[in-house]
Amino acid sequence: MPDIQYRISPANPNAHLFSVTLEIASPDSKGQTVSLPNWIPGSYLIRDFSKHIIGLHAKTASGVPLKLTPIDKSTWQLEPINEAVTLSYEVYAWDLSVRGAHFDTTHAFFNGTSAFLAVDNQREKPCHVELVRSEHARTENWQVATTLPQQQTDAFGYGHYVAQNYLDLIEYPVEMGNFHCLEFTACGIPHRMALTGRIEFDRLDKERLINDLTKICETELNLFGKPYPVKQYLFQVTVTEKDYGGLEHMDSTALICARTDLPYLTDEKTTDGYTQFLELCSHEYFHTWNVKRIRPDVYQAPLLDKPVFTNQLWWFEGITSFYDLQILNRAGILDNDTYLDRLAKEMTRVYRMPGRFKQSVAESSLMTWTKFYQQDENAPNAIVSYYTKGSLLALGLDLTIRAGTNNQKSLDDVLLTLWQRYGVTRKGIQEGEIEALCSEVSGIDLTDFFDRHLFGTEDIPFESLFAKFGIDFTLRPAINVKDPGGKTEQKNFPPQLGANLINTEHQTVRLTHTWNDQPAKLAGLASGDEIIALNGFKISNIQGLEDFLRRHQVGDHIQCHYFRRDELYEACLKLTSPVQDRVLLEHAQNTQKEVLEWLTH
Repeated sequence: MPDIQYRISPANPNAHLFSVTLEIASPDSKGQTVSLPNWIPGSYLIRDFSKHIIGLHAKTASGVPLKLTPIDKSTWQLEPINEAVTLSYEVYAWDLSVRGAHFDTTHAFFNGTSAFLAVDNQREKPCHVELVRSEHARTENWQVATTLPQQQTDAFGYGHYVAQNYLDLIEYPVEMGNFHCLEFTACGIPHRMALTGRIEFDRLDKERLINDLTKICETELNLFGKPYPVKQYLFQVTVTEKDYGGLEHMDSTALICARTDLPYLTDEKTTDGYTQFLELCSHEYFHTWNVKRIRPDVYQAPLLDKPVFTNQLWWFEGITSFYDLQILNRAGILDNDTYLDRLAKEMTRVYRMPGRFKQSVAESSLMTWTKFYQQDENAPNAIVSYYTKGSLLALGLDLTIRAGTNNQKSLDDVLLTLWQRYGVTRKGIQEGEIEALCSEVSGIDLTDFFDRHLFGTEDIPFESLFAKFGIDFTLRPAINVKDPGGKTEQKNFPPQLGANLINTEHQTVRLTHTWNDQPAKLAGLASGDEIIALNGFKISNIQGLEDFLRRHQVGDHIQCHYFRRDELYEACLKLTSPVQDRVLLEHAQNTQKEVLEWLTH
């Protein structure tokens, strides 16, 4: 009998319950403790997965019940025992995300952090897992998609698996269902994409999707070079109406996307949604190196019971966010013009946030457990994202290194040095080592750069940096509230409220966020307020509000009637000059060669 053996079955799809047993051959005779993680690697928020554990009890091999005492919110202790024990419990699975567990009559998905109790002080032992077929009639033909190492399984994938240890075990999410599977080879490595959800699969442009994924994976594999870190790779994709997200694992990723983000045979051109999906695939695949193998020392073997703090997420998420888009350009999926325009839109996400002057990227990383992962309506004014601002740091670093070395060195050189010193050797990175390595590899003292832009809140001087490579960087006002930045043919920029808006079902316009020092906030409006009239004219939707603003000029005073909760209020809006916070990147004249050198080297 293995020291640690799990058995899991999707038992009741209508109640969304997995049935789990855990057999411990040699429990601690003084009182074995078991625990469930409070967070999952790659998603830095205390999620208290143990709240979904139901009916936990224990017994001896002969069936004698044992006392099992909870000692905190996610840890239990067995009474002293000198023989093998079996723990049984159910897991409630109704979290349709990449982080938890979900089970109904259409599919079953779980991460190990949601399903498998850890045997404390025995976490280094091999973890054996038996995946058991559900007895429910509508699930009898389900297949399994996972990269959990197989021992003995049937044609559907049910049977016995084994992981090296507990931290290894939770790196293999499991999908069960009647999913659609795409297969391709990248650099000789077999890759699969399992698509779960209601999809018109016969209308999907499968050839295009496979070709684009192959280009992305081969571009990244060739960037880092041999020896490749994986022998196989699995994209687990849940397709819904409008969701989006991803979570990386050692040789797989769990993704969720909107149905319209996939490519279809009838698409006349590449949709923004499909580009976004490819960028997501590129991002999570890049994590195979950057964060799963090149990673902070504090992430080497976390117990997952409490937050782990680091300043380094600017590198692990920000640099990955920089490369995820550039990989599409290097792979030939995006041409240079499209890449620059999309880059401008991603830069706009930072320039729209006045919070970038309140919080440094290093602090954003350190406080990810609260401020970033628990954002409120004031977040744009108070914080910055280590994803988006981290991506700009990567861009600024790349341009600075290239400019200072006559394009002989780049961020690639830093990345590959990190891979050889830390990724291949599995050595954890200490605080400050990445910044020091950037200076070492480039031969440029980058201390001031990091003081100003990583630990400080100054904007990176992109206008001068881009100019050295034949690209004009400018900021322009918004043409409407949804303006993402980038190219526009419009020359007229009407006044803006300085707020994010949504239409409500009862024909009002609700403010979701208001920006400091802009008309809405200066007039006293706040998140949740619903505008019903401007200057006595009914405002039923965002389009009507923007049409009204286009008829007015900077300096005009407008009477605004709005509801706050169920109370009617009146305010005076003074229209100010629109803020220049949308990024535009364009080729300077006669500089295509320099642009190509930056984009493709």
